[in-house]
Amino acid sequence: MSGTFYDEIGGMETFETIVSVFYAGVATDPVLRPLYPEADLGPAEVRFRLFLAQYWGGPTTYSDERGHPRLRMRHAPFAVTPEAKDHWLRHFRAGLDAVDLTPEQDERFWDYVTHAAQFMVNTLH
Repeated sequence: MSGTFYDEIGGMETFETIVSVFYAGVATDPVLRPLYPEADLGPAEVRFRLFLAQYWGGPTTYSDERGHPRLRMRHAPFAVTPEAKDHWLRHFRAGLDAVDLTPEQDERFWDYVTHAAQFMVNTLH
């Protein structure tokens, strides 16, 4: 093991499962789906998977292809409300529940995404 959280939790396969389950929920979510302008969620799913993998110590493909994440800037065109954040977290929770993480790994991942989701909120309605 290289010692990264990415490797510790199972590498790209784990991230593929988490993000696939997440986007299955987004696809039918009446609050979140309108925030994704592309007809096909596939490109957004790939970008999110690559971002998360890189963040946790995996391949740098995201930055190689897209540069610095600039998360707030990239989300600025969309009204990310507290309600949208809650829906987003519900689907991410389903993604984490779909993989076999230890309680400590789950807590570490969940802590990151809950803080990140709150950081993305840019409007109250």
